[in-house]
Amino acid sequence: MAEPVVRIPDAKVALSTASVYPESTATAFEIAARLGYDGVEIMVWTDPVSQDVEALRRLSDYHQVPILAVHAPCLLITQRVWSTDPWVKLQRARAAAEKLGATTVVVHPPFRWQRNYARDFVTGIWRMADETDVRFAVENMYPWRYRDREMLAYAPDWDVTNDDYRHFTVDLSHTATARTDGMAMVDRMGDRLAHIHLADGKGSNKDEHLVPGRGDQPCAELLEHLARTGFDGHVVIEVNTRRAMSTAEREADLAEALAFTRLHLASSSAEAPRP
Repeated sequence: MAEPVVRIPDAKVALSTASVYPESTATAFEIAARLGYDGVEIMVWTDPVSQDVEALRRLSDYHQVPILAVHAPCLLITQRVWSTDPWVKLQRARAAAEKLGATTVVVHPPFRWQRNYARDFVTGIWRMADETDVRFAVENMYPWRYRDREMLAYAPDWDVTNDDYRHFTVDLSHTATARTDGMAMVDRMGDRLAHIHLADGKGSNKDEHLVPGRGDQPCAELLEHLARTGFDGHVVIEVNTRRAMSTAEREADLAEALAFTRLHLASSSAEAPRP
């Protein structure tokens, strides 16, 4: 009887710089290097270093940690970062990715009140994707809820599989908040799934971004699926460590997330060949 075969996909496991907040972008590079992550995803936000391509290059070179992806400034708190024009933000994110050697720009669908941007978003993303080798991976979001009320805050849709994009990012914390089936969404994305934001959730009204394994989302199942299908994109740990009482506690959470991810990426596809 042949021994079971373990297949490990080419996917790299990266740390989102958002995972160390409220500590700095520079701290994320230090932690990623110390824990053995394969790279980082830069969340472009109010930290000036996250907006400075030369500063990011120096950090990457110093720590020997590659920058694998750039998350465009799409959050409410970043509406004035890199311009107030959302298309300029995406152009700058693409330029940063090209200069830093990152393969992916993560982008959220527009807020519903960004009417002109939302109207042309799908065709605009295709147009920008045709101009570069960098992948624009559009991320699933969720309805906003307050008590028993639900607000559809994103357009054309929080469920990005309802529109035609070349590449997708799936975020399992967002599927938890949306109270939707994460693996069904992955199935709908199919071979256009290019990027993973790995985090957990319990279906709260708030976007929780728990360490994988601490919620009820199919984090292990997703990683096993990636291993079986030979996924070659990036798996990015994007978790909330704001409640950590110390740097050591934050690092312990990020080490746990990395260990969980590598375990399930490797062990899931162990199969004994048929005799």
